[in-house]
Amino acid sequence: MDPHLNPYTPGAGTPPPELAGRGPLLQEIGVAFRRARAGLAANSLVLHGLRGVGKTVLLNRIERQAEEGGFGVVSFEAAVERSLPSLLVPPLKAALLRMSARAAARDLVARAGRALRGFVGSMKVRFEGIEFGVDPAAEPGLADSGDLSLDLGDLLQAAGEAARAQDSALVLFADELHTLPPRELGAFFQALHRMSQRQLPVLLVGAALPQIIGRAGKAKSYAERLLDFREVGALEARAAGVALRAPARRAEVAYAPGAVREIVRQTEGYPYFLQAWGKHCWDCAARTPITVADVKEASNLAVASLDAGFFRMRLDRLTPSQKRYLSAMAGLGSGPHRSGAIARALGRPVTSLGPVRARLIEKGMLYGPDHGLTAFTVPMFDRYLRRVAPDGFD
Repeated sequence: MDPHLNPYTPGAGTPPPELAGRGPLLQEIGVAFRRARAGLAANSLVLHGLRGVGKTVLLNRIERQAEEGGFGVVSFEAAVERSLPSLLVPPLKAALLRMSARAAARDLVARAGRALRGFVGSMKVRFEGIEFGVDPAAEPGLADSGDLSLDLGDLLQAAGEAARAQDSALVLFADELHTLPPRELGAFFQALHRMSQRQLPVLLVGAALPQIIGRAGKAKSYAERLLDFREVGALEARAAGVALRAPARRAEVAYAPGAVREIVRQTEGYPYFLQAWGKHCWDCAARTPITVADVKEASNLAVASLDAGFFRMRLDRLTPSQKRYLSAMAGLGSGPHRSGAIARALGRPVTSLGPVRARLIEKGMLYGPDHGLTAFTVPMFDRYLRRVAPDGFD
């Protein structure tokens, strides 16, 4: 079939042609937005899950939903090498500028701008060209103490008051939330807690790997009450079938009996893998319908492509000792695995492997689903390691 018409879109955060199985979550978010706008209590939300389950896709979809609803939107992707203030200032400045274009509450928007100026100075954020209204100067005592927890609270409070006066809400979208260091994560949650206490319409919608739950609890003990954590996982068989069939049907292409079932079996319903298999099935099929034989041919191509890119780039970032640790885990199966079992596979004391495990968690390769357990954050990574290094790494 014509590859130019191929509807499937495997990619990092690339919207799929059919966002299947996520309707209830999107409806829940819509309710939270409307409650915030009405001045009613609404918890912030953190989406968590493994790599390739579509967290960023969902985050972007929810962001678009907020923009269409007329909410103030502040969006950033956390990164180890960037501080929270440096990530937050540019999009918040843009959001306040958009708010200042409205006639309502322009004085409160200007005050939020002055708070932002104070915050930039106190946090020593290198950011130029902040101009708000007729009085761009900082306001002494507003978000300028140098304490991130206090100043971020002042800043979000000023922005939240401006949003409330405009019958709107401010929604912060943060991807890769788990990469924020504990001090900044704690300050962020403390500021959000202050917004909740003051019933201000400021919400967080974040996306993160599963370790965010443990990190959030360590950062602030009340995080589990402040935030709603929603696991984003693999699609169940029916939704996975819709994700494959719907875009093909729009192009007047069908799947033969058993073909979709075979794709779902091989991909385990993970959205990124569904898109990868769908793409290669389309390219392999000479005509409609796509058959089981096409799926088997495409599977070899999909696995080779994932091995060369999706999996390989993660392996290349690891040290030899980290590779050996992951290889020992892979030899035990998909997991989760107890630390003692991994240590025995490596012939090492458990205590000697703590730093390696901790560094792999920092790099986003592993997480601890429960005390003493370790699991991969990348689906099917154990199979990849057994393919490329069946005898382990030297």
